[in-house]
Parts: sequence; structure tokens; C-alpha cells
Amino acid sequence: MTRIADCTWPEIAEVAHRSDILICAGSLEQHGPHLPLDVDTVIGAELARRWARGSPDRLVAPALPLGASDEHLGFPGTISIGTSVTADLVIAAVRSCSIFRSVVVLSWHGGNADALAVAETILVSEGRHVSFWRPSVPGDAHAGRIETSIMLAIAPDRVRLHLAAPGTTDSLASLMSTLRSDGVRSVSPSGVLGDPTGASPEEGEALLDAVLQDRKERVE
Repeated sequence: MTRIADCTWPEIAEVAHRSDILICAGSLEQHGPHLPLDVDTVIGAELARRWARGSPDRLVAPALPLGASDEHLGFPGTISIGTSVTADLVIAAVRSCSIFRSVVVLSWHGGNADALAVAETILVSEGRHVSFWRPSVPGDAHAGRIETSIMLAIAPDRVRLHLAAPGTTDSLASLMSTLRSDGVRSVSPSGVLGDPTGASPEEGEALLDAVLQDRKERVE
């Protein structure tokens, strides 16, 4: 019993007080010509599944599929609910989980960072038993080798590898002010921030393992 969506309310009532629940804050935004729009949600959901695997006291809520993605609105298909709505959504979701021992909020999507910072400040001030998990992997920032490798490991049928090509490879720090003011398309016509060539499922598995190990070490 890992996914609460598969459970009945009496089943949850029986275990909630001794269980941690994870909420994944995702997004729906462009990830270049070779990756699907829901990459951040898919990767977050996979990390959640692996976090809960083999642990009867860990439960996973359905992922929140939309997030703060205004910087990607220059590309068709991106749907953004903005920072303030994302923060409100996370706050309300965590508050509704008070029956559980604790709540973990996970987001792979960097664009949710400001919203999560707001949510964390408010929820911690309320005395909620909540922690925020923001996985970070050194390397390219968006739709590059990191995300392409992970998607090859967990959903290879959804990767258009023949369309993978380098985008802007400048550092995220050097691009950040332009990204915030003018959006991703102003610095990368393809939407790729990095170089997905050379990505592999083996590298993706290693990256997932490293993220989970880092979480374990930080918590313990």
C-alpha cells in the first residue's frame, strides 16, 4: 500500500498516524524537441516511488501536475499556474495531511523553488511536520544530458532521441537574469539548456541512485 490513490479511507485511517506521505510538486512545460512536457512530474513521481519502495510506513500522493513555469510560456504546450498559486496549492495540500506522521514535499522542477520557499516558511511557522526535498544534480539545467538520461532509464519509449541536440550550454547562473526577464526562448530557441547528446539509461539509473542516496544521508 504505497499509492494513497489506491486506498480506501478506512485503510488510510488505520496507518496514517505512523506513516509519512510524499507530495510531488510537478510541472507541465517544454523540454526541448526530444522530451515530453511532463518530464519534471514523471521524474519526481519516480523518485517518490523509489523513496517509498520497501517501506510500509511511506505513502505517496498523486503528483501535482502543474507548477510555476512562466519562463517557458514562449513554447506551445506549457501550462503555468504561477508562483503564488503553486505556493497556495502546496500549502493547502500539506495542511490537509495533518493526520499523517509527517509530510515530504518533493519537486524536481527548479521553477517551483520560489513557491516552495514561501510554502516552507508558512508551514514551518505553523508547526507542521513537513520537510522539503529539492533534488540537485550538478550539470546541465534543462532537457540536457541529466534529464534525458533519467528519462531513458524510466520511460525510454517517451524519448525522441533522434531529435536530441545541444541547446544553450552557458551556465545557468550566467543566464538567470535573462531567463527571468525574457524567458527560456530568448536564450535557447529549442528550449534546451545543456547538451543531451551522450545520454544513456545507465547514466540515468546512476543519477537516480545518487539523488536517493543524498536524500538518505541528509535525513539520517
